[in-house]
Amino acid sequence: MLASEATTQSLPNGWKHRTLGELGESIIGLTFSPSQVSSHGTLVLRSSNIQNGRLDLADCVHVAADIPAKLRVQPDDILICARNGSRDLIGKCLLLDSRVKGMSFGAFMAVYRSPLNWYVIYQLQAEPIRGQVRSHLGATINQITSGSLQGFTIPVPDDEHEQRAIAAALSDADALIAALERLIAKKRDIKQGAMQELLTGRRRLPGFEGAWETRRLGELGRFSKGRGIKRDQVTGEGLPCIRYGELYTKYENYTYAPESRIPPGVAATALKIEPGAILFAGSGETAVEIGRCVAYLGLEPAYAGGDIVVLTPRGQDSLYLAHLLNHPSIASQKARFGQGDAVVHIHAKHLEKIEVTTPELAEQAAIATILTDMDAEITALEARLTKARDIKQGMMQQLLTGRIRLHAVQGESQ
Repeated sequence: MLASEATTQSLPNGWKHRTLGELGESIIGLTFSPSQVSSHGTLVLRSSNIQNGRLDLADCVHVAADIPAKLRVQPDDILICARNGSRDLIGKCLLLDSRVKGMSFGAFMAVYRSPLNWYVIYQLQAEPIRGQVRSHLGATINQITSGSLQGFTIPVPDDEHEQRAIAAALSDADALIAALERLIAKKRDIKQGAMQELLTGRRRLPGFEGAWETRRLGELGRFSKGRGIKRDQVTGEGLPCIRYGELYTKYENYTYAPESRIPPGVAATALKIEPGAILFAGSGETAVEIGRCVAYLGLEPAYAGGDIVVLTPRGQDSLYLAHLLNHPSIASQKARFGQGDAVVHIHAKHLEKIEVTTPELAEQAAIATILTDMDAEITALEARLTKARDIKQGMMQQLLTGRIRLHAVQGESQ
């Protein structure tokens, strides 16, 4: 959406389209030479500090340079990504807090300052501004200039009380989202701690006292090799299948319902797997991630594509094994067997040599139940988080355009 198009949208009484230049000023950051990068000096904010929508100060750099006061960020400045290799990141922004006082920002970043930043920040996150950003991107250089920012147009109610009511409602939505994100992170940490203790036998569950046994994976079942299933053969219908790339991107430890499907004719050339099979990625980009595995726990047979190594275990709890075989202690063994540089491979003959220490089947099942209960709790929280984000987006669409009013304006009712 162009700025001129934005100003043609109808607004309720008491609202006006205002340019960012009317409401404040934008400043592009400085370019620092490699020789100015130092182990001390002024911390400089970069685009990586805002990629996840939260201020992350882990990737700042120090520069030894004289920086004008105007180019030192202040709490309540809006930090904006002005140039980046990814077009989607340009225009992403956040409201800075007290942690940044005295820092500066690089040439790929911009700062916007206005007395209304507590309101403007939400307009800058809304789709109409995103459309204006996209319309100003160059064909070869992904950037927006200070002039572009100054010319972007946003709807603003004249009444400051209404401005503050809108910002407060969206701030409450942000607070709920942030609280859910923190809770999910905490629950994930708790699960990691539980895995560290339960999968290594450091903590035993009540009622279990039997000794754990160390064996090689080759003693726990039979290995086979996936085959077939090209990317263009995957459809939305047919028989369930798992491709090796999905072991990295779609599943974590286990799956009951594979997302991909293939026609019966393709399935006839692929490897059929039964419920309980453990699927290992036979290739990957790094030795650290090679051999990542997923247990297939569905009720119907499924099929494994090429570059997947399949373990069909005997007398073991597959859900427990999948958690164990992705544990760092086992991942380090798989990494030692990885072969190759640009692409790392691992084969069944190597996986067979992996040593694991496991309890009896009943204790395996009890541990797996605890870990899956934790997963269920995290999944429920993630669903709440998705709903909270969707609700906020709906609120923004209504509140930031005046379609829903939060404050009585003269001549109108709430």
